Amino acid sequence: MTILITGATGNVGRNVLRLVTAEGEQVRALTRDPRAEFPAGVQAALGDLAAPDTLDAALRGVDRLFLFPVPQTAREVVDAAKRAGVRRIVVLSSGAVTGGFDTDFHLPVERAVEDSGLEWTHVRPGEFAMNKLALWGPSIRAEGVVRDPNPDVAWYPTHELDIAEVAAAALLSDGHAGRAYDVNGPDLLSYREQVRAIGDAIGREIRFEVIGRERARELYLAQGGFAAANADFLLGFEDYSGAEQDPAEAAESDASAAMPTAEPVTGRARGFAEWARDHAADFRP
Repeated sequence: MTILITGATGNVGRNVLRLVTAEGEQVRALTRDPRAEFPAGVQAALGDLAAPDTLDAALRGVDRLFLFPVPQTAREVVDAAKRAGVRRIVVLSSGAVTGGFDTDFHLPVERAVEDSGLEWTHVRPGEFAMNKLALWGPSIRAEGVVRDPNPDVAWYPTHELDIAEVAAAALLSDGHAGRAYDVNGPDLLSYREQVRAIGDAIGREIRFEVIGRERARELYLAQGGFAAANADFLLGFEDYSGAEQDPAEAAESDASAAMPTAEPVTGRARGFAEWARDHAADFRP
């Protein structure tokens, strides 16, 4: 059996790659970078999901596919996979599909896969714990501070290994076809509590400075990268689809009930404190 991993250098994809490789399967990693390096035994395959005509060689002989979401070309990619003989596709999707917020990004990918007639499983993560490293890492490393307007906003940050383990299980074992798995962390934590957990993990007190939304937007835009790209959505200036909205009128998510985790599939769910310990070195200067 040959498994093709797309998004193989991302936070989830690289862990899926490692997990399925450890099970002794033949693994191929799709990459746009001819210099990309992967673990021993993994075959690098050049190609781009945004250009489906580049995928023939990467898909040749592939039985199972882990699909990173690129909605613009999803149907062409899935058609190419089907022609190549792929029988099972596991989609990296989003819990926003379950919540009804995502209608134009992950949902079209899910529908393209379902319409193919192939075996499918959707993995729908909630809030990525890794987002906090992208948002808060620079100021924690430089100043030991987090600046944010929402100290009491709470959700269930999810360890990327939980997401990857669910995806790997769906790729490797039967019984997951036709299922959509929502994967969240087990702990409902406010931003202030998350900052405290990171401080405990690195052995350093981190100050939480409450600032206004406009100032937070300025700082995120100046920071660049993930923070700049997602500033307006994270701060309530845009909705999930990118439409402008008044931050004061942004809908609040209901966090009153426990959310589904990886445990029913993998037997465990990692808490945020464990995630913070796993990434402690990333938060240190």
